[in-house]
Amino acid sequence: MSEASPRPPRGPVPPIPFTLLTGFLGAGKTTLLNALLRDPALSDTLVIVNEFGDIGLDNLLVESVEEGMVTLAGGCLCCSVRSDLVDTLEDLLRRRDNGRIAPFRRIVVETSGLADPVPILQTLIAHPYLALRYALDGVVAVVDAITGAAALRDHEEARRQVAVADRLVLTKTDLLGDAESRSAAAELSQRLVELAPATPLLDAAKGEAIPAALFGLGPWAPENKIAAVSAWLSATEEDGAGAHRDDIRTTTIWSEAALPPTAFSLFIDLLRANQGPRILRLKGLVRATDDPGRPVVIHGVQHFFHPPVRLDAWPDEDHRTRIVLIGQGLDAAYVAQIYAAFSDALAADQPDRSALLDNPLAPPGLTSR
Repeated sequence: MSEASPRPPRGPVPPIPFTLLTGFLGAGKTTLLNALLRDPALSDTLVIVNEFGDIGLDNLLVESVEEGMVTLAGGCLCCSVRSDLVDTLEDLLRRRDNGRIAPFRRIVVETSGLADPVPILQTLIAHPYLALRYALDGVVAVVDAITGAAALRDHEEARRQVAVADRLVLTKTDLLGDAESRSAAAELSQRLVELAPATPLLDAAKGEAIPAALFGLGPWAPENKIAAVSAWLSATEEDGAGAHRDDIRTTTIWSEAALPPTAFSLFIDLLRANQGPRILRLKGLVRATDDPGRPVVIHGVQHFFHPPVRLDAWPDEDHRTRIVLIGQGLDAAYVAQIYAAFSDALAADQPDRSALLDNPLAPPGLTSR
């Protein structure tokens, strides 16, 4: 009797890392992608390219990934093509699971230069099936050293691309020859610090934009659940937020106190209801009372949050709750006050946890009664 073939292991399938490559028109996203895909580390990567227009052109410029390329044309991913992206990601999973295509282990989506990354992230996080099968590894924003300052000044999409990025890649620094371009580069550096105060900035011309620096960032990647969390958070200084010339800013909440899981869930619900449209991105590491030695990773975009992930240990010696919010028009003082109330940090003329949870006049869903 012949031996039976081994059955595949049961249990949840590890999510596939998903990287969003964004950047304004002409920043050099395709050039960077070509360089990255020559690295053997990305040999099992599937690429989705979005081209704004009826005829896709960018895919003709991407080398060496003909069999691992999907092109979405006819619109911008943040607008009309989002449903196409969902259909494509679902179809890729079916074909991968059925053995009709090679089992890719990473997806990179290159957006059009006009795309706002926030709705794309929202689509991935909000979808009940895709959120289980794909895990956001990071957002990489490409910035043109010569024209980037003007793009950030004139286009909100460019500012939002930079603000939500986990890594910034500066291109064309080797072309900064005259005084005018060097002046523009100096203005750009200041704007990048304002919009993304702690996000690592890599110079492509110096060879710094390599796969090891751009991928494996997210805590949902099985091999990086603990090691990558500190870098992924990109936390700002402890005093909270920086002042910007526009209303996009980064705010950080730090707390020694551990929160009961119910209280934290209610904090998120209240934050989502009151500030949701203003939250471009939220990332956090939370200390919970039910198991303070194993922190909870949270990630959200506007009203939508990825299912929380419990780590096996803290990534460093700092065991405080750290929540980083990137918002546009966000009321940072309100966020800090509400979190302090839920953590029972008493302050004059401010609500405490019982006022929020046990108040019979509290909105439905925000009372423990």
